[in-house]
Amino acid sequence: MTMVSEPESFLQVRRAQPRIARGSVSSSAVKSRVYVAMLAFACVYAAIAGRLVLLAQMDEAPSTAWISAQDTVAASRPDLVDRNGEILATDIKTASLYAEPRRILDVDEAVEGLIRVLPQLDETVVRRRLDSGAGFAWLQREITPQQAERIHDLGLPGIGFLSENQRFYPGGPTAGHIVGSVNVDNQGLAGVEKYIDEEWLSDLQSLGFASDRSMEPVRLSVDLRVQHVVRDELAKAMERYRAIAAVGIVLDAKTGEVVAMSSLPDYDPNDRSQALEKDRLNRATGGVFEMGSVFKTFTTAMALDPGAVSINDSFDATRPIRAGGRTISDFHGKNRILSVPEIFIYSSNIGTAKMMLATGIDRQKEFLTRLHLTERLKTELPENAAPLLPPKWNELAAITISFGHGISVTPMQTAVAAAALVNGGTLLPPTFVPRDPGEVQAVGKQVISPETSRVMRYLFRLNVLSGSGRRADVPGYTVGGKTGTAEKIENGRYVSNKRRNSFLSAFPMDDPRYIVLVVLDEPKSEREGIGATAGLNTAPTVGAIIRRAAPMLGVMPRFGKGDEPIEISY
Repeated sequence: MTMVSEPESFLQVRRAQPRIARGSVSSSAVKSRVYVAMLAFACVYAAIAGRLVLLAQMDEAPSTAWISAQDTVAASRPDLVDRNGEILATDIKTASLYAEPRRILDVDEAVEGLIRVLPQLDETVVRRRLDSGAGFAWLQREITPQQAERIHDLGLPGIGFLSENQRFYPGGPTAGHIVGSVNVDNQGLAGVEKYIDEEWLSDLQSLGFASDRSMEPVRLSVDLRVQHVVRDELAKAMERYRAIAAVGIVLDAKTGEVVAMSSLPDYDPNDRSQALEKDRLNRATGGVFEMGSVFKTFTTAMALDPGAVSINDSFDATRPIRAGGRTISDFHGKNRILSVPEIFIYSSNIGTAKMMLATGIDRQKEFLTRLHLTERLKTELPENAAPLLPPKWNELAAITISFGHGISVTPMQTAVAAAALVNGGTLLPPTFVPRDPGEVQAVGKQVISPETSRVMRYLFRLNVLSGSGRRADVPGYTVGGKTGTAEKIENGRYVSNKRRNSFLSAFPMDDPRYIVLVVLDEPKSEREGIGATAGLNTAPTVGAIIRRAAPMLGVMPRFGKGDEPIEISY
């Protein structure tokens, strides 16, 4: 093949072309070609610039869904602290995983990497969200720092993290039923957490004043040290007596402040799923029960206060009472005439019923209403159950109510009413926040006379010295109280082998400062051959709580006094 040099070839081509007049056609053609080339380059550059602007806008302007999610998770909550400033609940920062599906380059790669780090994710759901083309989608809320670091190292486009507030409860389940819990968006679901939302926090958040800013802590009346003691002693009692549930309350009788409240089984508010289990409900304020012989306290005060019955009176308890086709008898009957103090310390159903009949059915209903035992009790907690009253308040109902059957109330209602009987006669609504003296005076209501209150203190102390509450006594603290053993109802009938035991107490009885109530559900005998009554299980549990908690509460023991009942004149 003959090779021709480029100059020669070019000259041959030029010779082969016809001659054209210089400057006639070539100039316009060249200009046209230049313009076309310039336009083409301009279009290419315009397309590239447009794409870059679009990408820049996508990076700089988050989707409205992303902005909405950021605003939601930024809401903070105030710390909850106990009366001594110990933290019960606080906010901590945590990372939550999200995706912007329209930026995902390889869905399969993203799904594989995410499932490898977070195997609990549902692969089908994750794939559907990443394939949706949406602007924003949550993948997993509240992941650990280690998980966030591993996902970050995957380098997946369109996968990011939002920093949000997560509620943390340092004490775990210690005060779970009091502080309550929040949902994944840091909104209150139960307890004090829900209360502060309803009172003011949700309004503050809706106005944008609660986003990532510190707020004044909310101080509660609870003493974390005493709260731990109550929960610990309840747990020991449940194990020792093989009970299925327990309630413990410590209430300031002079202010109405709840110092401690525990209901077992409880839950850890750091694990929200536990709160959904039915056995972990708050029995102290959210459950109603027949309190048994503890109610004889209220019947006795009802009979003594108007003077219908005197402490010098006696009632015949030799034979059972017949009413409404039922026979009312005593559990451990003395089968003789009993004085009012004997009726109380021997827990006589017959004697108590006769004191009620001497007072009157209408008076009974009015008195229990006066003590707020016939209506729902209001506290800061949203979990407040309404009492169950008899459908007909006839003679039979009145007799059974007199010794604690036929009416079901919450343990908190029982403790609050008892405080009024021993503090001089003033009923104080319970509160979970501190209450100053002015507030105490404003909310207090006189329900019995100071003299009747003094007689009730005498009977409480007498029952611990000589009656069923002897195992609750703590040297130096003059404990007083009343036992209650209530048979449970199954299929509409009382069963003798399942009981709910309680001990309602106060200390020190010469000037009561605190109410302590313990309830054990279905306790068993501690050992073979002994009973399972309240005097054998709830009474010693109360004694153990007082022995440990009283020094924390600043109640100093006084030895050499309190060995005898409180003197009264009658």
